[in-house]
Amino acid sequence: MPATQFDVLGIGNAIVDVIARTEDDFLIRHGMNKGTMALIDEPRAEAIYASMGPAIEVSGGSAANTIAGVASFGARAAFVGKVKDDELGRAFAHDIRAAGVAFDTPPASAGPSTARCYVLVTPDGERTMNTYLGAAQDLHPNDVDPDVVKGAAITYLEGYLWDPPHAKEAFRKAATIAHDAGRKVALTLSDAFCVGRYRDEFLNLMRSGAVDLIFANESELKSLYETADFDTAAAALRGDVRLAVVTRSEKGCVVVAGGKSEAVEAVPIDKLVDATGAGDLFAAGFLVGLARDRDHRTAARLGALAAAEVIQHLGARPETSLQDLARQNGLPI
Repeated sequence: MPATQFDVLGIGNAIVDVIARTEDDFLIRHGMNKGTMALIDEPRAEAIYASMGPAIEVSGGSAANTIAGVASFGARAAFVGKVKDDELGRAFAHDIRAAGVAFDTPPASAGPSTARCYVLVTPDGERTMNTYLGAAQDLHPNDVDPDVVKGAAITYLEGYLWDPPHAKEAFRKAATIAHDAGRKVALTLSDAFCVGRYRDEFLNLMRSGAVDLIFANESELKSLYETADFDTAAAALRGDVRLAVVTRSEKGCVVVAGGKSEAVEAVPIDKLVDATGAGDLFAAGFLVGLARDRDHRTAARLGALAAAEVIQHLGARPETSLQDLARQNGLPI
């Protein structure tokens, strides 16, 4: 097999996060379901922004956060996602490149503005997200460079891509190219409501072998199998995919491989500040471990370390070198 150019290539929505602290009554007043992500239109986006408190803007997007984490581990990372050639789009491109990620997707010159996600963080650290997809919806199969996909050990796709039709085509194109080149394809289920919209299609991707690795949290897994019982859902998962990782917050995670399950503990933290990006950064650590041929337990421990770092500060990207953290904790990368 040819040598890889990248350890992980991420394909996802290029979004700028607008993060603000708030109280539960704000969520109630605006009809938001706490702890979930809702897709909104531009007027709703403007209305939420107008009533939010002081905010910080940070480049985000689920897969983009993961790929920034991959780069922080010292791994070779690339990202494909669509922005507009506007102020937020230029900020996104600058930030992800500054994180050490190859990002060459041409910006759109016309059409909707760059995507943004209003992230409202309540005192318990839970985040409620309202996303205007804007230009991110215009990701097209033509934006996927076959040579980049062929050169990546793992192509990582986010479930949110299943919403816009062209992005779904780009997703399928990348997965086919990766497998034809003998590479791996990973998918994160992204959100329980996303799973609810595309349950049958996600299950088909798993059962048909279109994806090799699934990332899910507990609520996404339960939504996938329409059960309130974790053990029932985990048992079903074992029969549907070769490799999966289910994150369970402070309980750590469960790695499902070869029909067996293994629990891996979480990394202790001093204080939960903002849960935004916990799953994204967990995926970063696990993907780096997998790309570097580490065993699944070591990969999960790298993921847990990255998740612990990101939830102890505001924002969904690491503020400390994850490569240094791994070394300090005796983890091989």
